[in-house]
Amino acid sequence: MPIVSLDNTITIAISVRDRHASARWYLDKLGFELLYHADDAGWSELQTKTAGVTLGLGEQTEPTPGNAVPVFGVPDVVTARKNLELAGVDFDGETQVIEGMVSTATFYDPDRNALMLAQDLTGCLP
Repeated sequence: MPIVSLDNTITIAISVRDRHASARWYLDKLGFELLYHADDAGWSELQTKTAGVTLGLGEQTEPTPGNAVPVFGVPDVVTARKNLELAGVDFDGETQVIEGMVSTATFYDPDRNALMLAQDLTGCLP
């Protein structure tokens, strides 16, 4: 039995220089749908053509290409993180909370690939 209960959603997070321009590119070239721009958080999210899979665009002055981070939806990030930590999984710093939006925790697989847990705080997801 798995240590963590995952939702049926995944967000692939990538870093970009200009979220708005990148979002337009994904809309025009791949037909994704814009879900929202969270300008205060430097984040935009698009619905891909695959159910339950979104693309997150994190704005950075110097983005790191090829550094995609799978973000797994969980119903309770505190419990999920605690269970993974008890199983010896390493986390990168504290859980981050953007009130009314999301709570995230970055962790690593054995090869130090970054992965993330995310709990939706908007009440929009089932």
